[in-house]
Amino acid sequence: MTAIDWFSLLHPVLVILFVYPVMGATVRLGILVREKRLGITKQPAPVPREHVDHGRWLTAAVVVAVLIALVYSFASKALEPGVAFAGGPARLGLLLLVAAGTLVALIALLRVKQPLLRASFTGLTWLGLLGLGSQPEIWRLSDNPFSGAFWSSHYWSGVLLTGLTTPSAGPSGVRTIGAACCSRACCCSTWRPGLKSPSTCAGAACTWPAMC
Repeated sequence: MTAIDWFSLLHPVLVILFVYPVMGATVRLGILVREKRLGITKQPAPVPREHVDHGRWLTAAVVVAVLIALVYSFASKALEPGVAFAGGPARLGLLLLVAAGTLVALIALLRVKQPLLRASFTGLTWLGLLGLGSQPEIWRLSDNPFSGAFWSSHYWSGVLLTGLTTPSAGPSGVRTIGAACCSRACCCSTWRPGLKSPSTCAGAACTWPAMC
């Protein structure tokens, strides 16, 4: 096997060994959070935080897996014997630069907290994937959303999944202080009927029923 053959294994290995298990854990934690919010079961306080963290790991892993697949498609075409890469080394370098920029946008998305910056880096991440995926080297069953082939396309399934998950990849800002919570997500994950809301939460009012 050549180096490019080994590189092609990164995408399925990452998805099978990391994305699928984390996806299952994220769904399970989401169910536990809902049960806790509705008062069905009692769950440890860190459960909502763990649900958010797993969701962020899942989103980051899916984006990285898609980027690996796209870069492999470009590299394999560029290294194919006897076939010239369209646009030459300059275009290949530009595509790799866009892939690196998309990865930087994802890292920034995972770190920034301001809503405007999060929205900006979410858009940059997804647009980077769309731009790379629109290249002729990327195999797609169909680009027509009104055809069945579009919805069975492996490429479009991955890109649509990243588009749905990247908006939630930024820091959640959830802070738990004893029984009190400092964000809508935290309050709504712990409040249940009959439970009194705290008067303050780190100096800010937190009325659970109204927020939820």
